[in-house]
Amino acid sequence: MRLHHVQVACPAGGEDDARRFWAEGLGMTEVDKPADLAARGGCWFRAYDDAGAVTAELHVGVEEPFTPARKAHPAFVVADLDEVADRLRGLGFGVDESQRDSFPGHVRLHTSDAHGNRVEVLSPTS
Repeated sequence: MRLHHVQVACPAGGEDDARRFWAEGLGMTEVDKPADLAARGGCWFRAYDDAGAVTAELHVGVEEPFTPARKAHPAFVVADLDEVADRLRGLGFGVDESQRDSFPGHVRLHTSDAHGNRVEVLSPTS
């Protein structure tokens, strides 16, 4: 078994804000949704390794009424946590590093996407 994707929600019309966080902030690449799903709104993102293999996929789906996920969250491993933190801050997203050293073998931060969904970002310490 392997994980195919994680889905988070956004309100109707929230796609541009989602792009700002997931593509500009986390550095993921937006990919086209299949035509039969595109009419529902939302957007999809992928991360790739140096060989071009998909390492993470996230779907942002429109949900009405919308309520952000404040506890449940996706967690992404990145090579340089400080670089991601600086990029997120530069885009105006809050970065919480209060639990930076609380996950064995990693440093981490918590943030929220443009719609208030919790997101964790980790980087290996070794």
